[in-house]
Amino acid sequence: MKTVAVSELKGLIGEEIGTSEWITIDQERINVFADVTEDHQFIHINEDMAKMTPFGGTIAHGFLTLSLLSKFSEGAGLVIEGVKMGVNYGFEKVRFLAPVPSGAKVRGRFTLKEAVEKKPGQHLLTYEVTVDIEGQDKPALIADWLGMQFTG
Repeated sequence: MKTVAVSELKGLIGEEIGTSEWITIDQERINVFADVTEDHQFIHINEDMAKMTPFGGTIAHGFLTLSLLSKFSEGAGLVIEGVKMGVNYGFEKVRFLAPVPSGAKVRGRFTLKEAVEKKPGQHLLTYEVTVDIEGQDKPALIADWLGMQFTG
């Protein structure tokens, strides 16, 4: 993560802050996510049946892709100097645009959309996060993700 002073935030709005490393979404990861969330829809876990769909094989759960944003942010997000902690504050928008086939690689790209000091020492950062699928033009998802950082 890139560390920045509070005074630098406004100048970074509209800028792409960072891009994460690629992560492979293999079938084992998809199966484990299905077990944890109890979402065993065949398009995610049954390779034979999924071959007969327009996807041509199994695909990751949209929520699996979304859940990787925390991991992606480790290498592509911002940390305000003197931060004591940060918390996930939610989403303004999430759109799933393209399926992620089993075996594909994905990464997150972060653009700072807004930075607001809600209270002294409480900074709400809004990122537009795009999750790319390696080799594809259409992203897996686009989300406006909010994170609160506490400096005081």
